[in-house]
Amino acid sequence: MKKSIKLTPRVLRRMIREERNSISETLEQGKVDAEKVDAEEVEAKDLASALEKDLDHLKVLKIQETKVRRKLKRIIESKKVLLKKLSK
Repeated sequence: MKKSIKLTPRVLRRMIREERNSISETLEQGKVDAEKVDAEEVEAKDLASALEKDLDHLKVLKIQETKVRRKLKRIIESKKVLLKKLSK
């Protein structure tokens, strides 16, 4: 028996957010309809290497994100300093 879930505003917001994310993923692939999106098909024997490639790519993206965040932090700090100078 499936447990019923009370639809609170918080639950509804989460559901809407998840649906919006799935729609944006569909649009990023250039598709109009979510059902028309082609998933990457991988042979079972190649599955491990495909996962490994995805994990490596994720690591690279995390490194890039860290670098960009550091750069953004420096830019924000410089902006604050310049605004203080201008306000004087």
